[in-house]
Parts: sequence; C-alpha cells; structure tokens
Amino acid sequence: MTVLVGKKAPYFEADAVENGGDFVENFSLAQYEGKKHVLFFFYPLDFTFVCPTEIIAFQKRIKEFEERNVAVVGCSIDSKFSHWAWLNTPQNDGGIQGVEYPLVADVNKTITNNYGVLAGYYDYDEAGQMSFIGDNGNDAVAYRGLFLIDKAGIIRHQIVNDLPLGRSIDEALRMIDALQYFEEKGEVCPADWEKGKDGLVDTAEGVASYLATH
Repeated sequence: MTVLVGKKAPYFEADAVENGGDFVENFSLAQYEGKKHVLFFFYPLDFTFVCPTEIIAFQKRIKEFEERNVAVVGCSIDSKFSHWAWLNTPQNDGGIQGVEYPLVADVNKTITNNYGVLAGYYDYDEAGQMSFIGDNGNDAVAYRGLFLIDKAGIIRHQIVNDLPLGRSIDEALRMIDALQYFEEKGEVCPADWEKGKDGLVDTAEGVASYLATH
C-alpha cells in the first residue's frame, strides 16, 4: 500500500458526474488548488451495498464540509454512465439520487492505482502477458481509500479500509478540523483532539504542560 502523506496528490484528468447528473470532461482536483481543501475518497463499485451508505452520508453532511471550505469528491472504477444511472436511481431503489458532489469515473483504473488503493496485484499468464488480478478473487476495484488534500495540493492524511469496512464521516470532519487548526494556530493536535479543545506547542515543555492540565 502506497503512503502518500506529505506528497503531492497524483494529478489526473478524467470524466466525472456532478450536480446529480451533469457530465464533466477533464475533471481535475487541480481546480481546487489555492482555493479549497479536498476530501477525495474511493469506493469499490456503483450499485453495491456499503458504498451508498458512505456516499449518501457525505451528502447529508455536505454543508459541514462547505462551512470548512472543503470540496468532497468521490471516485470508483465505474464509467460516467454508470455514475449517472446510479445518481438518477431513487435511494429507496438502491440508488444515490440527491448526491451532488462530483463522482470521478476511473474506468482505466489509473487513478486508483496511482493513489495506491487498487485491490489486487499484477501477474503474468502463460503467454507472458501481464494482467491485474483482483484481490481475494474479487474484481480489481478500489479499496475504501480517503485522502485529505490541503490547498497546496499536498496529501496530509490518508486512511485505507478493506472492502467490507465503511468509514466514519465524524472522523473525516475531525481530521479536517485538526489540519485547519494547525494551519491557523501553528499548534499540533494531541490524541482524541476535537474542535474547541486546546492544541499544544510542539516542544517537550509544551507536551509536559499539556499533560499536566489534561
């Protein structure tokens, strides 16, 4: 698994669907540089079961991300047409109708691979042809990767969950708050830090003072 924290987010241009049904060509995260933080997350497949719970959960709390000036962007290996169909399927019928933030179509799996979250491995057949083998007998899909990218385009936080394990929206917001607190105050965030709590000065004296009062 690739660790990208501290590195420039891999660049890409790809088809996407936003505003619940608008096709976008050459979508890129570069449009947010200097303007917004980005929460970029991967999910395995459209029309599945755990994925809509996450995707809809992000949408239900999208105002909390917008208040923090954070763009939420999803990505899977499905086509833009699959995204569009799912976005136009009512939630009661297994769809994600009502989701408005962008969903990127990574049909070539290059974005997923460059972010290090493609589930599987490369192998050679008897003819010497290289192909990608899905993890544990599954198709080559994305793990549940999540990347917090700052305004300079640098990845500051990442988590990667296996396919059955959904992510926490609360934790995603907590990490955004922690990063923005550090950027504003210059103080680091200790264990279980939450918005509204004190940070600490990144020195031995600062840590000692914090531990003595908490």
